[in-house]
Amino acid sequence: MEIVNPQIEAYATAHSSPPTANLEEVASRTSAEHEDAQMMVGRLEGAFLEMLVHAVGARLVLEVGTFTGYSAISMAAALPAGGRIVTCEVDPEHAAHARENIEASGFAGRIELREGPALDTIAGLEGPFDLVFIDADKTGYGDYYEAVLPKLAAHGLIAADNTLRGGAVLEPNPETDATRAIQQFNDAVVSDPRVRCAQLPVRDGVTLIRRLPSS
Repeated sequence: MEIVNPQIEAYATAHSSPPTANLEEVASRTSAEHEDAQMMVGRLEGAFLEMLVHAVGARLVLEVGTFTGYSAISMAAALPAGGRIVTCEVDPEHAAHARENIEASGFAGRIELREGPALDTIAGLEGPFDLVFIDADKTGYGDYYEAVLPKLAAHGLIAADNTLRGGAVLEPNPETDATRAIQQFNDAVVSDPRVRCAQLPVRDGVTLIRRLPSS
């Protein structure tokens, strides 16, 4: 299922600020070297994440799932002086490629890549995080959400990626554990009295979440 008309998405992409030469190189290399290149956020969502960082005035960003670094580099571009991103990656090969891409981006001083299980990394971080971007294994979304919510800044946002799963969330009996996990995550978030959320049909679905003051 196409979530958004492909022509409309192409038009929106063409009318969003173009990526830097470095990001174009990251995208090209990722497409050439990774069979799972579709995991990369790409131009439109990268621009969206950059705008989120700017909009919330983020100084400390947490990313769960680095892949090859496109999203981290996109967000780093909008950080103020002294701002930083901690990004978590469990796959050694992905982490190695991301380090190379980050080093070449000019934003290495703003991005700290932590290799290993994200929940272990999160447990060792104090926060508060101004923005958390969750884009890792889908069966872990519920655990990542619960781990970061108490460490979210009062004005902070969580952005969870792939929450529409190409429309598969509409299926009553999804074939994959990942889609079932996202269905459960979506249902849990929308009914969570601690937060407010908005699910957006940006690429494969992005859910924005803020914590209520009383939580």
